[in-house]
Amino acid sequence: MTLVVLGSINIDIVVEAPRLPLSGETLRGTHFHTAPGGKGANQAVAAARQGASVALVGCVGDDDFGSRLVQSLRDDGVDVTGVATDPGAPTGVASIVVSAAGDNSIVTVGGANHRIGRSELHRVDERLEHASMLLVQLEVPMDVVAAAVRRARARGVGVLLDPAPVAPLPDTLYADVEWMTPNAVETELITGIAPLGERDARRAGEWLRERGVEHVAITLGAEGCFYTGAEGSFRVDAPTVDAIDTVGAGDAFAGALAAALSAGADVGSALERAAAAGALATTKRGAQPSLPTAREVDQLLRSRKQRAGPGGPALA
Repeated sequence: MTLVVLGSINIDIVVEAPRLPLSGETLRGTHFHTAPGGKGANQAVAAARQGASVALVGCVGDDDFGSRLVQSLRDDGVDVTGVATDPGAPTGVASIVVSAAGDNSIVTVGGANHRIGRSELHRVDERLEHASMLLVQLEVPMDVVAAAVRRARARGVGVLLDPAPVAPLPDTLYADVEWMTPNAVETELITGIAPLGERDARRAGEWLRERGVEHVAITLGAEGCFYTGAEGSFRVDAPTVDAIDTVGAGDAFAGALAAALSAGADVGSALERAAAAGALATTKRGAQPSLPTAREVDQLLRSRKQRAGPGGPALA
C-alpha cells in the first residue's frame, strides 16, 4: 500500500542570522544556502525516510529549481510520476530566516503550487485505489485539498491533514479528516483556544472532535504533543535534544506519523515515533536535510528507553 501525499514543492532559500530582524531592520547574516522544501515534499520525504512507500502529487515550474527538486525527491525514493511540470509558472520558493536560537521566519511564494487543479486531482484519484492514507497540507489551493479529502474518504482511505499554513477551513472538511496535526498557534487560530496546558489542549482537541475529526495531535514543540481522540487524551513527551533549527520539525512529525499509521502502528507508538522524528529534525539545519531516517528514530527511542529504565514511560 502507498502513502499518497498531495502538496507543495518549493526551493528553500535560507539565511542564518544572529536573531530574527525587526520590521524595517537590516541585519548582517552569517550563512546562506538553498535546500529542497515545500510542506508536501518535506512530508513525503519524511515518510519515505521512515520506510513508507510514498507517491507525491504536486507541481513544479519548468526551470532549474523544478528539475533539481524532482531529482532530489527521486533520490529519496519518492514516486514522482504524479508531479507535473508547468511551463507557465515558476517553481515555488520559500524565503527563510533562521536565528542563532533556532527560531525561524518564513515567507513563501507559491508559484506552480498554486496551479494545482483538476489534473492533479485525477492523479490523486489514480493513486487512491491502492493507498494506505492521504496526507495533505494547505500550501496548495484549498478547493483542491477539500476535493482530494472527499475523494479519499469516499474510497475509505484515511486522511491526515496538517493545517499549515493555517487558513479558514470549510465546515464540511472536518468530518472527512481522520487525523489533524495543528501546532499550538494553528490550534488557537482554528479553535479559538490556546493550548497552554493539558486542560486547554484537551478542550481544543474536543472542539475539533465535535466537528468530526477522529484523532487530534496538537504539536507543542519541545513538549511533544497532546492527543485527543478515540484512544482518550494524553500527552506524548518529545525526547530531549540539542535543538539548533526548528525548520521542518512539524513536517517530520506529520510524515513520520503518517508512515507509522500506514504501517499499522497503534496510536501511542505512532505518536511516539512522530515526536521523536520532530525532535531529531531540530538537531540539523534546513527542512529536508534535517528529516531523520527510521534508523535514527529507532536509535533515539532506544537510548531514551535505556535512560528511563525498564518500563520507563513514553507517554505522559
